[in-house]
Parts: sequence; structure tokens; C-alpha cells
Amino acid sequence: MTPEGNPPAAHAPPHLAVVLNPNAGGGLALHSWPRLERELQARHLSHELIREPSGEAALERLRSLPPGTAVMAVGGDGTVGALLPALVGTGRPLAVVPLGTGNDFAGLLGLRPGAFAEALDRLNYQPRAVDALRVTIRHGDGAGRSHLLLNGLGMGFDSDVTANMTRAPARLRGFARYAWSAVATIRELKLTHVTITADGQPMYAGPSGIVAVMNGTRYGGGFLISPDSDLRDGQVNVVAGGDMNRRQLTDLMLRVLRGRHLHHPRVHTRAARQVTVRWDAPVRVHLDGDLYGRVTELHVETLPGAVHLLNA
Repeated sequence: MTPEGNPPAAHAPPHLAVVLNPNAGGGLALHSWPRLERELQARHLSHELIREPSGEAALERLRSLPPGTAVMAVGGDGTVGALLPALVGTGRPLAVVPLGTGNDFAGLLGLRPGAFAEALDRLNYQPRAVDALRVTIRHGDGAGRSHLLLNGLGMGFDSDVTANMTRAPARLRGFARYAWSAVATIRELKLTHVTITADGQPMYAGPSGIVAVMNGTRYGGGFLISPDSDLRDGQVNVVAGGDMNRRQLTDLMLRVLRGRHLHHPRVHTRAARQVTVRWDAPVRVHLDGDLYGRVTELHVETLPGAVHLLNA
């Protein structure tokens, strides 16, 4: 079933280029490949494995494939994001098999890590067009670098949480790992003045410790940061925290777990086609869960219907 609850009409699954990220999920994707391969063979699904040493090499392989070849991303949100330059605007279908750390975009689709039968059975669905995001990060020299995302980005607190996840105990995975890091990061809370405009109109200006710009609904392995997001509405959703202390931020994050924070007086939200965020001092940013570094300004625009999902 799709997120809307209605299965699209069936069609014959196309030839698949299976892009495997051997590092996803701490090696889980690589370890799980033999079982996934057996599932593909059992369904007589025509496929070829693409396992390159870098994302750029994988992109070159994808761009050289015949137009009708679909792409299956085996990994986490970062794996999917890395393949978008070969998918956005091409009509080439994408299937997702979640085997990453957080798997938040796949979770939005109702896909579970390791549930290969469920993911492959959905390949009979008609492709569904969903939005993507183009993020342009401005640097001090005025130059900008663009990135394509499918799920979203976070600045400030949640990116610091992502950075601190390397300190979490190795036994913790997914949401548990994120939660451990969140508690550690709250102790180091810092607020920075931010200015946010949405579709050219002022949205919020003031102290903030966290800003998320989302196409999907969740990040961090299950934090429902943007419950109102819709992958097909042609808009991005902004969620920004205002002036708050550590105790207030802790309370806010507990509300985020249940998606009950949007009406909190210290939370500012807006849906828009384009968003610009400017910070007075550099803050960390993550793009589809992968740390980028520190930024002071970025611009986000929605690309309506730019990706065709096979198992949505």
C-alpha cells in the first residue's frame, strides 16, 4: 500500500541498476546483499549490481545506462541523495531498499530495513512523481554550491546531534543512537541569530538553536520534525525553534517525537516554494542526514515531481 492507502495499478518491473553503498548502516548493506540478491532472483527481476568506490563513479555508471533502466538505492537517506543528480528531471524510476542508519525517507514510505520482500513486491506499482529539493549553500566569496535532496536538511541542534553520534555507544542503532546524542548535545546548546524568508516574505528573525527545511516528515531515525510535509505538494516545510533554554529545548524535542510541536509558542513554521536562511555565525548543517559542515547562508527551492518513485 502507498502512504495514501491505495495501491497503484500494477506494471512489469523494469531492469534494475542496484546501487549498493557498502558503508551504509555501518556495513549492514554490504552484509545483507546476498539475501537481497536471492530475493531479486526469486522474483526473476532483471538486475545488475553497481558498487563503485565513490559516489561520483556510481553517478557516471548511472548516467551511461539506457533510459528505461530503473535505479535501486540500497543504503540510507544519504545513499539516495547521492544518486539524485542522475535521477532528477530524467524520468528514470527510483526504488529504495533501506539499510542505512536512520532510514527516515524510507520510513515515511512505510519501508522497513531488512524487509526485502515488502520493498520488492512494491516494484509492481506504477511510479509516483514526488518533489525534490535543490539546496544552494552560499560561501563568503559569494559563490554557491548546489545539492539535491529528497528528505531534507537540519541546521544547528540537529546537525550537532548528527556530529555527536560518533560518540554514541556502538551497540546503539537508528533512533536509539540519535536519542543518546540528542541528550548529550542539549548540554552544549548555543543560540545564534537567524533570519528566515519564505517565498520572499519574512518568516522569523531572532535567536534560534534549530532550523529544519523538510520535504519529508522525519529525521534522526524517527523524530517527526515536519508532520505536515507532503512529498507531492510542490512546497518545502520550514520548522524553526525560537529563543529557548536547555529545559525548553528538551521539552520541545519530546514533543517532536510525537509530532505535537508545531503549535508550540516557541516554534515557527511555514510552507513555501523557496526558503532562504541566514545565520549571524556559522552553524552546522546536515543534508539528508549527512554532515556538510558549517554554513551562514543557504537557499532551498522545491523541484515539483522531479523524482519518480517505484516503491512509494
